[in-house]
Amino acid sequence: MGGVHPPDNKEATRGSATTRATMPDFLIVPMSQHLGAPCVPVVEKGDRVERGEVVGNVEAMVSAPIHSPVSGEVIAVGPTMVAGGQTVTAVTIAPDPEQDFDAFIKIPEGDLRDMVRAAGIVGLGGAAFPTTVKLSPPKDSPVHTVILNGCECEPFLTCDHRLMLERPDRVVAGARFMRDIIGAKRVVVGIEDNKPDAVAALNREAGSDVEILSLPTHYPQGAEKQLIYAVLGKEVAHGKLPASTGALVQNVGTAAAVADAIEFRRPLIERTMTVTGAVVRPRNMTVLLGTPISHLIAEAGGLTSDSGRIISGGPMTGMALADIDLPVTKGTSGIVALRVKETAPAVYGDQPCIRCGRCTDACPMGLRPFSLGIHANRSDWAACESLHVLDCIECGCCSFVCPTRRPLVQLFRRAKQTLLTRGSRS
Repeated sequence: MGGVHPPDNKEATRGSATTRATMPDFLIVPMSQHLGAPCVPVVEKGDRVERGEVVGNVEAMVSAPIHSPVSGEVIAVGPTMVAGGQTVTAVTIAPDPEQDFDAFIKIPEGDLRDMVRAAGIVGLGGAAFPTTVKLSPPKDSPVHTVILNGCECEPFLTCDHRLMLERPDRVVAGARFMRDIIGAKRVVVGIEDNKPDAVAALNREAGSDVEILSLPTHYPQGAEKQLIYAVLGKEVAHGKLPASTGALVQNVGTAAAVADAIEFRRPLIERTMTVTGAVVRPRNMTVLLGTPISHLIAEAGGLTSDSGRIISGGPMTGMALADIDLPVTKGTSGIVALRVKETAPAVYGDQPCIRCGRCTDACPMGLRPFSLGIHANRSDWAACESLHVLDCIECGCCSFVCPTRRPLVQLFRRAKQTLLTRGSRS
């Protein structure tokens, strides 16, 4: 089913225990840290906020509330840019010099699904889809299997690996909570076989009701549709949701956040992430949401002399940063500073396609990326739609193998955004 085998480049941090990043001078907390409707600030400049207090909310179903990661004072409410290039509203908070990181305003007790929403939990693997929505599948698509993604197939990133080693009890507990919320019968944790220590750690924690499955190391093994196929042998049909296969896929970090929300009534105000590549001290860190990325790079000892492009996320699916003062959000799984020798020169416009077919062989969705790229570059959106560009998972396999370095993923993103925008207007 396609896919590639890029160098994993995880050696620098896979053995690095997770440590807490220091507190920055201020935190920029965007009101849009998830797919769906952005939140509206419920605080104003000059307000006092406590750690865990709701600072942004909205009634829309596809959304998730935003909480203050610290106790302190709101010093600004206004526009900011996030890693994807969008400008959104943000609440900027100056934290108190002393913080008790074990203290926070607890979310209300109640129905388990409601608690997940109140905690503001979204998918922590990078997609940032509100978890409550995934825990509410269509009634005609009952879910029988909860699948946790512990593959972490993205090169360089190791925060999920460390989470499975350091907090396997939280991962397993969260999986069980999600199973109970959704009424599933089976729980499977899929982990690539290049992480045998994580497989062993979860096996020690799991009982007879949680299966730990070692999967071949293969990118993008952790993509939702690919993971469903690897575990259940079922393909998600064109135009259908993953729930149509009877599966619910969540990241292991999301599972741990669900466990913390239900057992400790803890909102999502921080996350683990990897800062690696061309930095002096690559490491895994627990980071307050809203922390400027420049603060984390400094925390990792700063950039090395051979640093080049800086990526939010991993090199296959992440976004290159134009500004390192942008804030960490719920979907920020890592910061990767690529070295100059690892960074291809920027490519603009359509590059010549030599019809080698490598992109078609590599595409895990069975698409024809070379044709899609030609039509997307011509703004032929109807042709892109007929070639199923909306099924593209933006994994980057096509760009990785393209010998002429065509900017395929960027072209497909533009085509998808155009088609989705047109659809929302019709």
